[in-house]
Amino acid sequence: MRFGFKAVLPLLLLQAIIADVYLQNPRGSNNRLHETSSKRRNANRLFDSQNNNKGGYNTGDRLAWRMGSNVRRQYAMQYYGSGPSSAEASKLMIEWTNQHGCGEPGDKNKCDIVIQYMCSRNGTDEDYPLAWGRIDAALNGHVFYMRDGTSTSTMDYRGPRNRESDSSYVRRMRGNFAYNRSNGGLHETVWWYDACRYREANGGLFTADQDLRKDVQGYVSASRTRQNKDGTRSGYECPEERDYFPYWQPTNQYEDLTRFQNTPWIDLAWLGDKSKCKYIKDNSYNQKGKHRCVMSQSDDKRNYAPYINQQDCESNGGEWVEFSSFIEVLEDIKNQTECTAVSKLDRRNKVFWGQLRSDKDEKKCIVQAPELHCDEAPWSRVNHLGNAYNEMGDMKTPNASRVDVDMPYFPSGEAKRCVMRLRYNISTSDYDPWDTDSKSNDVDDVIENNPKVDVLGNGEELQLALNTAQTGRTFQDRSHVYIVLPRLESMDGKKLYNLNVRGKRGNIVQTFPATEYDFIPDRLVVNKNDLVHIQWTGSNSHDNN
Repeated sequence: MRFGFKAVLPLLLLQAIIADVYLQNPRGSNNRLHETSSKRRNANRLFDSQNNNKGGYNTGDRLAWRMGSNVRRQYAMQYYGSGPSSAEASKLMIEWTNQHGCGEPGDKNKCDIVIQYMCSRNGTDEDYPLAWGRIDAALNGHVFYMRDGTSTSTMDYRGPRNRESDSSYVRRMRGNFAYNRSNGGLHETVWWYDACRYREANGGLFTADQDLRKDVQGYVSASRTRQNKDGTRSGYECPEERDYFPYWQPTNQYEDLTRFQNTPWIDLAWLGDKSKCKYIKDNSYNQKGKHRCVMSQSDDKRNYAPYINQQDCESNGGEWVEFSSFIEVLEDIKNQTECTAVSKLDRRNKVFWGQLRSDKDEKKCIVQAPELHCDEAPWSRVNHLGNAYNEMGDMKTPNASRVDVDMPYFPSGEAKRCVMRLRYNISTSDYDPWDTDSKSNDVDDVIENNPKVDVLGNGEELQLALNTAQTGRTFQDRSHVYIVLPRLESMDGKKLYNLNVRGKRGNIVQTFPATEYDFIPDRLVVNKNDLVHIQWTGSNSHDNN
C-alpha cells in the first residue's frame, strides 16, 4: 500500500461491506455480558463489533444459578498452555462464521481474517478489583486488571480539552485512573485510548469522500476513521488500530511494564491471500520493534505525542523511541547468562536479554511470541452466515470457518488471563484495497457516495444507495476473558487437544447467529499418549433461546 502525506509504512487496509462475524469457539461475546434477552444491551461496551445485536454468548456461570452482579459466580474457560516445543502443543480449534464470504481472490469481494490475543497476569481472587480505583496508575488494578466485569455499561472516560496544559492533563488522567469502575469490563487500558485520542490520524489513508472531523486539539486524531468518522468510543479500543493491520504504532498498553504485565496485541494468525504472507510476517509486531514519539519522561507531563513519524517527532522536541512486543517479562531473571539459559530451553518463543524501549538503559529477559501463522482464508460464499470449505490436513469438510492454533507457552509458569479477538476485513471489488491511498480521496472515479449512474446509456440516471464508509469495513468479535494455566508435570512431552462445546440451547432458528450444541472439534484423531482436555461452559441468564 502506498501512502502520501505522513506515510509511516505500507500496510493492509482492513475493509468490509455490511456483514457480521461471530466467534463460535472460543465463545465470542459480541459485547454481551449476562443479558436475559436475545439481544445484547450495549454495542459499545468493550469494542466496536459492527455486528447484529442478536449475536454473541453470555459469560459462563460457575454455579447452577445466575451470576448477577457477583463476579465470583463467573466462569472463565481454562486452557492449559503449550510446552516449550511443538511436541508439547496445546491445540485449540478456533471457529467462526462470517456473513459475506471469503477465500477466493476472484470472488465478488476481497477479505482477510486477523486473529490476535492480549494477556496479563491472572493473579489471585484478591487481585480482582472490588472498589474504586487508585489515583496512582502503577498500582491500580482497576486500570490494568483484565476482566469481563458485571455491568453492561461502557467504562467511563473524560477526554482532553483544547490546548490542554501538562498540569490539566495530569489532573484529568488521575481522574480517569481513579474512576475506572471495578464492575466495568476492561480489555485495553484508558492510557492506551487517551494516547489514541491525542495521536494524529495517518494522513496517507484512503478515506474516500468521508469528512473526518477535527478533534478539540485542532486536528483529526486516530480516534476517527473512514467507518467511524464521528469518533464513537467503544470501551478503550483505538478505532484506527482496530481498522488497520499491521498497525504502525506499538500497541503497548502503558508507557512502562504494568504490575500485571499487560501485553500488547499479539498476532496469532492471518488468513487471506497467501502471496501477502511475507509482508504480513515482516510487519507483525510479534518480533519487530515499532516506534512512537515520546515527549517527556516526567510524571507530571504527558508522555505521548501526536506525531506519527520521526521527522515531525524530532522537529517538535520529541524522541523517536522503539518499543518491543512481549508476552511476558521474566523479572526474576537478573542477567544475560540466566536469560540465555531460558532461551535454550524454549524452542517456541523468542527469548532475549534486551530493552523494552530504546530510550531506557535497563535490560530485562523478554519473551516474545512466535511468528504468526499465515495461510489462505477458508472459502465461504457471500450472503451466507454458515459453513465454509475448510482444508485441514487430509480433511476437506463443510464446517464453519476454522483454523488450528497452539496456545501460548509462558516460561514463567504463571497463569495468565487473556482475551482473543478476530477481525473480518472485507472490501468490494470497486477498487484495489492494497493499492488505494489518500491520493484517491474525493476522486469520484474511484468511488463516491450515492452515485448517479446512466445504466441504459439513454441519459436517464439512477441513484445507487452506496455509502463509502461501508464499501470497505472491519468487523470483529472477541472472546470473554479466559485463563491460560501452566502445564502440570504429568503433561511433559505430551500433546494436548482442547475439546470444547460450541453453541447454545435451542433449535437452529432460535440460536442463530450462534449454533445448536455441538462438540468442537467434531472429529478428533489422537495418538496413544496424547491428552484431551474436555471443557464446556454455558449461561443460566438467558431466558429466551
